[in-house]
Amino acid sequence: MYTYAFLNSIATLDLPEGIIGSLQLIVANQLAAVVELNLELEPFQSSDIRLMQAVLSHDRVIREIFEQVTVLPLRFGTCFVSRQALLEHLESYQTEYLSKLNRLQGQAEYLLKLTPVMLPEPSIAADVKGKEYFLAKKKQFQAQAEWQQQQQEELDELVQTIAQAYPNLIRTESSDGVERVYLLGDRQQAPAFQEYLNRLPPHPHWELSIGEALPPYHFV
Repeated sequence: MYTYAFLNSIATLDLPEGIIGSLQLIVANQLAAVVELNLELEPFQSSDIRLMQAVLSHDRVIREIFEQVTVLPLRFGTCFVSRQALLEHLESYQTEYLSKLNRLQGQAEYLLKLTPVMLPEPSIAADVKGKEYFLAKKKQFQAQAEWQQQQQEELDELVQTIAQAYPNLIRTESSDGVERVYLLGDRQQAPAFQEYLNRLPPHPHWELSIGEALPPYHFV
């Protein structure tokens, strides 16, 4: 039984379309799960395009539900072997999930991207040869090393400063040079986040951008 999210069972909800079909609510006391019956993921595994479409549809469903109610979003591919297994899970974790839903009421996740500013590399004249060339290259390497050190120090200071203002913060490991920090805040707080970033001390080594309000993927 493919499952998208958990939410409060008393919530009024207009269910969107799922990956291939309609969605249903499975209710256990005060909790409910948004499920898509008879959805098998195996056929999607044979095609990267179909798999990506399914992942995007999963995210779309959660976002459309999030626009209506507070949710605990689940990862793509979350399935339960049967309706009974899902009901037992909801019963077992009723207190924990209700507590999380209460904590996340009116909250959203914001992605803060910190993109490194590259040091402009001065060109070496074509007529520079021999020792002068190697000295010029050495100067370039030294300048790059100093820039990267200053960049790391500035990054650490930025994250520390932001964490003091927004303690609900998760910093993930960078894989492409772009630093990603997830913040938990009020769903209407996007303009306030941007204003706060504009008031930060100068940070010439980094460009900062804040995303839209998202379901709290990293805070459930």
